[in-house]
Amino acid sequence: MSRERLRATFDSAASLYQRARPDYPAELYSDLRAITGIEPPAHLLEVGCGPGKATPPLARAGFPITAVELGGALAAEARRRLAAFPGVSVITASFEEWEPPADVRFDLLYAATAWKWVDPTVKYAKAAALLPSGGHLAVWDAQHAFPADFDPFFTEIQQVYDEMGEGDGSPWPPPAPEDQPDSTAEEFEASGHFTVVATRRYVWALRYTAEEYIALLDTFSGHIAMRPDRRDHLYREIRARLAARPDGRLTRHWLAVLTVGRRR
Repeated sequence: MSRERLRATFDSAASLYQRARPDYPAELYSDLRAITGIEPPAHLLEVGCGPGKATPPLARAGFPITAVELGGALAAEARRRLAAFPGVSVITASFEEWEPPADVRFDLLYAATAWKWVDPTVKYAKAAALLPSGGHLAVWDAQHAFPADFDPFFTEIQQVYDEMGEGDGSPWPPPAPEDQPDSTAEEFEASGHFTVVATRRYVWALRYTAEEYIALLDTFSGHIAMRPDRRDHLYREIRARLAARPDGRLTRHWLAVLTVGRRR
């Protein structure tokens, strides 16, 4: 399925996304402010805010934020959740097509688990055009991490993905968090618009019941777009494996990589 179609799938999970997806570490926001030196009333632009998962920590700090979200249902959810912050406005539009008022510029543009979905031929040039010289672009995500002690459940369930034809063919297990390449930093530099000034990595672990984990999977584009019969089979396998455990839970590790660039 194309990137355009996959990125549109998230809107169908608007009501589930906020509850199922993890919060980002508080340390990430502290590092972001320390690296960039931004302080209120610096004006921030968030690209792909979803239901407002990454917005409140910066809104609570007093930053005015303009948030752009492609999905109508996600944008509506964000407006509801962020209504307590008068300095936050949520705009329903794609970043590629959206244009701010002519006199508006931003001190920091950031994207949380959204930057990879923006058109690569557009995003860096447009970000640079919306920032002053010395302004910052910050990108981070939350992806599955596989430290040395990762839960063996994931080796078992990967076999199910492979048997269904839903594996991606990558070597197993994936690289440990400290060995994951920062492809975003490479993109920043290759764009010609930004110089990378810092990268930071954050690893944490969460426990999930079968139903909590399935709810999380239902917010991932690949699972939303999966053939219903395959998805049903996968979820039966997840439930069966966790039902055999004494506490019925799995441990999933998360990795967030923060990449910060300064506009040239």
